[in-house]
Amino acid sequence: MLNLNVKNETGRLKAVVLGTAESNGPTPSLEEAYDPKSLEHIKAGTYPVEADMMKEMNALSNVFKKYDVEVFRPKLIENYNQIFARDIAFVIDDLFIKANILPDREQELEAIQYVIDQIEASKVITPPEEVHIEGGDVMVHNDHIFVGTYKGSDYKNYITARTNTHGVNFIKELFPNKTVKEFDLVKSKIEPRDNALHLDCCFQPVGNNKGIIYKSGFREEADYMYLVDLFGKENLFHIQREEMYHMYSNVFSIAPDVVVSERNFTRLNNWLRDNEFTVEEIPYAEISKQEGLLRCSTMPLIRE
Repeated sequence: MLNLNVKNETGRLKAVVLGTAESNGPTPSLEEAYDPKSLEHIKAGTYPVEADMMKEMNALSNVFKKYDVEVFRPKLIENYNQIFARDIAFVIDDLFIKANILPDREQELEAIQYVIDQIEASKVITPPEEVHIEGGDVMVHNDHIFVGTYKGSDYKNYITARTNTHGVNFIKELFPNKTVKEFDLVKSKIEPRDNALHLDCCFQPVGNNKGIIYKSGFREEADYMYLVDLFGKENLFHIQREEMYHMYSNVFSIAPDVVVSERNFTRLNNWLRDNEFTVEEIPYAEISKQEGLLRCSTMPLIRE
C-alpha cells in the first residue's frame, strides 16, 4: 500500500507520478489547442516534437533516481498527450483527490489506475460533477491550502479557466481545519503572456519560507498582497511578464533545499543558489511550449 503524505510543496520527496511524452500524438490542429501558448507554437510551426520532450522527461526522471525517489509512470495510451500528470489528480495530507478534468482527458486517470489501486479506497476522493478543480491550481503550504480560480462571469467561455468556485468550496469542506485561500487569476485565450493557466503559473513556494511570484498574474492586488504579507516581500522572487511566459514559477522541489529548474532560467537559478538551494538544472524548454513545466508534469504522492 502507498501511505500518502503531502503537507507542503517542498518536503523531501519519496514517491511521485511523472507523466510521459512517449506516443504523444501528432501536433494538434489550431482548434484542438487547449491554451494560448500551444496555439502560438502550432501557428509558428515550433510545436515540440516527441523525441525532444522524451529527452527532457528522461532528464527529470534521472534527477529523481539520483535522489532515490520512487517514480510511477502512466500506462501508455497510443497517440495521446500524457505529460501533465498534475492536472488529473493531487494529494493533500493522505487523500488522493481526482480532478474533474475536461471530459476528453478521462483516459489519463485510467492510465494511473494501477497506482490508485495501491491506495486505501477510503482515501481516494472523487468530487461531485459540478466541481472543477485541477492540481496545478492547488498548493499545500502546511496549515494553508492555496487554490487558483477564475471568478469572471465568462468562466464557461474560457477553456483556460480550470478551477471553479465549487472547486474552492469543495476543498474548504474537505479540510475544515486548514486555511483555504483562493486566488482569482488573470486569464487569456489568445495571449499566453497574460494567461495564468493555473496558480503554479504565477506562484509557488520554495524552501521553508520563500516563493516565486508574478504580481500581474492575480486579478486582485489584495490576493498578491496576501502572499507578500504571509511570506515577506524579501523572501519572494518577483518574476517579469516574459519570465512568467517561460514558466519560471513552475519549478519543482525535491526537498526544502533542492529545486529542479529549467537550465535557461538564469536569473532565478542564481537567486536560488544565492539563497543556498541546490539547483538541479535540466532542459525542459520544449515541454514549456505547451504552457506547462516541471510542477505540471509531476504529481507527488509521498513527501517526508
